Amino acid sequence: MRVCIVGAGAVGGFLGTRLAASGEATVCALARGQTLQALRSHGWRLQQNGAQLQAPAVAADDPRQLGVQDLVVIAVKGQSLPELAPTLVALLGPQTVVLPAMNGVPWWFTAPEIGAEPLQSVDPGGRIARAVPMHHVVGCVVSVSAAVAEPGVVAHAAGCGLTIGEPSGEDSERLRRVAALLSAAGFEVARSSRIRRDLWYKLWGNLTSNPVSAITGATMAGILDDELVREFCAGAMREAAVIGRRIGCDIEQTPADRMEVARKLGAIKTSMLQDAQAGRSIELDSIVGAVREIGQRIGVATPAIDAIFGLARLYGRTHGLYPRG
Repeated sequence: MRVCIVGAGAVGGFLGTRLAASGEATVCALARGQTLQALRSHGWRLQQNGAQLQAPAVAADDPRQLGVQDLVVIAVKGQSLPELAPTLVALLGPQTVVLPAMNGVPWWFTAPEIGAEPLQSVDPGGRIARAVPMHHVVGCVVSVSAAVAEPGVVAHAAGCGLTIGEPSGEDSERLRRVAALLSAAGFEVARSSRIRRDLWYKLWGNLTSNPVSAITGATMAGILDDELVREFCAGAMREAAVIGRRIGCDIEQTPADRMEVARKLGAIKTSMLQDAQAGRSIELDSIVGAVREIGQRIGVATPAIDAIFGLARLYGRTHGLYPRG
């Protein structure tokens, strides 16, 4: 199987190294800057369990140099995809599977209650949907904690879970094929018939922990240890749970239940905190903005989510991490 990793950061580098090292696929990368140079010079590199896993890499900054793939794993930040998506057409053949390994609400996330219009917070003008149509997509939820140690080097902290599923809920042959490939590379793979609900569940936690950590600099444990912040986050989670019920993504847990799951991760830095500390743009629209937009479309008030979005947006604009106006 020909596999292309689009974006070789923490998640993309983790997936790419494992897949390349497994020998089960021919793996290339679409990257740029120092990451591109590192991949070309040193190959894939992953630090885990006190050792470094390494594998040869083919990397380019132009999709046309890589050609049509069987599997395209998109692992860029949501805010980068609208501009990048039209160029990805060069990677897509009629049978190409696209696996978005991204945080937040993806461009393909739809429900009758939301309407057919693309979510402007994640796919302004529908640019992504036109370039990467729904029929290519297999949904994915990544349960991994990893960070970029240096360009082209990923440090894996915890987790190897990947939940994948057809947006239609079908247990298709291509879904089983992708699951087998990922399993052979050492990932803990679950095939889901309700991938939208799985995405919403992960988002339910990230919705608060990511922006609050970016604003405050606190780890996950630090957020949960502050009772006032914890209750504020719980209020936003209750709002998101109401939205979830309205769009067929029911959450069976309470915010306290979800926080106990998060507490087991310890004093980790969220992906948004890592980006903020590195001076990279923050992934605010797909993680928080999209939830607000869905709430507005279906008539659910979101005062706590609005506050989180406003504060994080102001922080991002003040520090040059989020666009102005």
